[in-house]
Amino acid sequence: MANIDQTTAVGIAAATPRSLAAVLPVVIFGCLAVIPILSTFGAETYLLGIAIRIMIFAIAALSLDLLVGYGAMTSFGHAAFIGIGAYAVGILSAHGVGDALIALPVALAASGLFALISGFICLRTKGAYFLMITLAFGQMVFFTASSLSIYGGDDGMTIYDRSTIAGWDILENDRVLYYLVFLSLLGIYLLCRSIVASRFGRALRGTKENPTRMATIGFKVFRFQLTAYVIAGMMAGLAGFLLANATNFVSPAYMSWQRSGELLIMIILGGTGRLIGAIIGSAVFLILEEWLAGITEHWKMIFGPLLVLAVLFVPGGLIGIGNRLFGRAERD
Repeated sequence: MANIDQTTAVGIAAATPRSLAAVLPVVIFGCLAVIPILSTFGAETYLLGIAIRIMIFAIAALSLDLLVGYGAMTSFGHAAFIGIGAYAVGILSAHGVGDALIALPVALAASGLFALISGFICLRTKGAYFLMITLAFGQMVFFTASSLSIYGGDDGMTIYDRSTIAGWDILENDRVLYYLVFLSLLGIYLLCRSIVASRFGRALRGTKENPTRMATIGFKVFRFQLTAYVIAGMMAGLAGFLLANATNFVSPAYMSWQRSGELLIMIILGGTGRLIGAIIGSAVFLILEEWLAGITEHWKMIFGPLLVLAVLFVPGGLIGIGNRLFGRAERD
């Protein structure tokens, strides 16, 4: 009887992380779906604005987690793709092209092309060299945007109207924009899950664990990594497209190395290699940032040490803590 109880306890403990992984996405997306309804009882514009920003950066964090968590490609220039997607919207709008059916494909194509070119070069390096060359490419795009005086230069540019959809200006309604961003996040999350679970995803994880062995058994490691890099770049370009429409503004700051660092912190905070962790990390990061900024103008002096402590003492991120607490509760 004791053996049976022990076996049952082990089985519950082993199943716990899977149970948490199955429940969390439903809870998170369920909460996001009802925020516009709940916002009617409070500061609607403020709440929708915060939630939209969280979801947009969650899309960008998911794309980076696909590289870092599953391909061991730690990029320090990932925000460049966000900026490219945003500038595609801004530049087209400045020339009188404001339809999403044109702007979105251009944003995705531009970010994907830059990912293909930069990835082709960056992926021939490893480790710290890869980190530094992605930073170099990111800064190259940043300074290029800063030098475009016709499009605002350092000051950025204002987008006076949100993108239309087949001529309809439905995105001017904040709730419509909210649900567009929500569906985009849900779609990107499901796409990333499908990629990770596919043969391509398993091969990508293999290149993370032992690229030499993968190459020895016949896998084209470079092709798998470059494909993942381009996919991630296009996802971040989508985030840029949505961000430009949400803020009605584009700026070189969207693609700075600081923004890339923030994306890395988001996925580390949530739990690297756990897709839902990227969403949680984005939410916690941005909510903490907003809350502390409301307390003091020197909020970064508080925020910085908190992030350092989280990285040092929260192994596996917030998802790791949840797994341990959930497992302990099940066993108790």
